Amino acid sequence: MTTIRDIAKAAEVSVATVSRVLNNNGYVHVDTRARVLKIIKEFNYRPNAVARSLYKKQSNTIALILPDITNPFFPELAKAVEDALNLYGYTLMLCNSDERPLKEREYVEILKQKYVDGVILVSHTLAPEDLERLGLPVVIVDRNVHGKIPTVLSNNIGGARRGTRFLKEKGYKVIAHLRGPENIVTSNERYQGYLDVVADESWFHEGLTAVGNYNMKESVTATKELITKYPEIDAIFSGNDVMGVGAVKAVQEMGKQIPDDIGIIGFDGITLGEMIYPELTTIAQPIYEMGVLAARMLIKLIENKPLNTTFYEFPIKLIERKTTR
Repeated sequence: MTTIRDIAKAAEVSVATVSRVLNNNGYVHVDTRARVLKIIKEFNYRPNAVARSLYKKQSNTIALILPDITNPFFPELAKAVEDALNLYGYTLMLCNSDERPLKEREYVEILKQKYVDGVILVSHTLAPEDLERLGLPVVIVDRNVHGKIPTVLSNNIGGARRGTRFLKEKGYKVIAHLRGPENIVTSNERYQGYLDVVADESWFHEGLTAVGNYNMKESVTATKELITKYPEIDAIFSGNDVMGVGAVKAVQEMGKQIPDDIGIIGFDGITLGEMIYPELTTIAQPIYEMGVLAARMLIKLIENKPLNTTFYEFPIKLIERKTTR
């Protein structure tokens, strides 16, 4: 395998000169640079990426820490991030934390050793001091948890209000809510949006909310328990599409008709909602745009360029399909 020493010998220059040409750093006479580049091309030489990252303490690699790779929202977001990074010459390192604080902290230690250039964090368990110890540029996506760190998200409270109001506008009378984990910011915000619309209704009580933990299997169980206990329920606002799909499955298994007996609306706008029958009405986040913007913001931080804003909240969009009247 060709080494930098072979290039230096063939070009009749020092190893340091070849290194300056490769890294575009320091003065090299134009004729010498041309000769070195010609030899590099003839030898089809590719610099050792590991060695270069050790030397420069830079790897052109971005880490994306996701809480749950099995939730389709996060792979869709990851694709957007990777597409944007590739345009700028960066590669993506994917880290799945399984919503476990210890695992996320372990990733932080590993990433420091790998010389990654920055981190996009889609999580909620790392404290500000954990991120400060990382010592790298960071952008947070989907969860507004650290006020000083650049953040990209969508309007969760407004989206939840819109979805719940939509069910009322369609003539549904008793609207239940499937919420995500109580320790996740997005879950709490969407729950608050639901409450803002229904809390003053005569039929409302706290029993109309059940925890589905952003999980399809748990949401099936939670939906069946809700409807069995409160048969007057005729609509469900689900805190994400995965739980919404679980709710559809549960209602169908109970022999009820969607959307006539029970209407269902989700949140996120993932493609899974279009793959079921009936297709899921949803409050859609611009997932791809969020991922692209987060990647661009992080690259600006890495390259010490100013950001237009450190907080960007995307608007949501209601997509009406077949699970509502």
